Amino acid sequence: MIYVFLADGFEELEALAPVDILRRGGCEVKTVGVSGKTAVGAHNIPVVCDITVEEAVTEGLEAVILPGGMPGTLNLENSEYVQKFIDFAAEKGLYIGAICAAPSILGHKGLLKSKKATCFPGFEKDLEGAEFSDVPVVTDGKITTAYGAGAAFDFGFRLLGELTGNKEGANALKKSMKYSK
Repeated sequence: MIYVFLADGFEELEALAPVDILRRGGCEVKTVGVSGKTAVGAHNIPVVCDITVEEAVTEGLEAVILPGGMPGTLNLENSEYVQKFIDFAAEKGLYIGAICAAPSILGHKGLLKSKKATCFPGFEKDLEGAEFSDVPVVTDGKITTAYGAGAAFDFGFRLLGELTGNKEGANALKKSMKYSK
């Protein structure tokens, strides 16, 4: 199971493009509402989540994905539930994905020390201990970071390849979706 946590103020494209790509690729993905069943994005788009944080369980968890956006990133970081799931994923060596401002959450937790990572411009200082890479998507071990909404599709395809262990399948999906980058 892959959880994509949605807190009010999340960046819609950064959350929903990866959800769509992962589901098309055969992954079991659930959107998790941090402040209730409906999360309202940074551009006032309400999204009805599959479950709430209170309903989320660690059993069968494969990955945690954190979309950026403001104040969505701050709302994610301030959630004790989200923090517990990040800690669980890190302790168990599960995949963690974060895009835009959300890699700052991982930096604040010390999870990026000695790792390559990227983020939205201005958040580099929050990637504590990381080697910053100014590229759209970076994977270092089980952590994948991306630098913003424009990289949401690349982020989704990278996560699909990493989570399934099938990069060729991710590339085939990319072609079938007519993604031309």
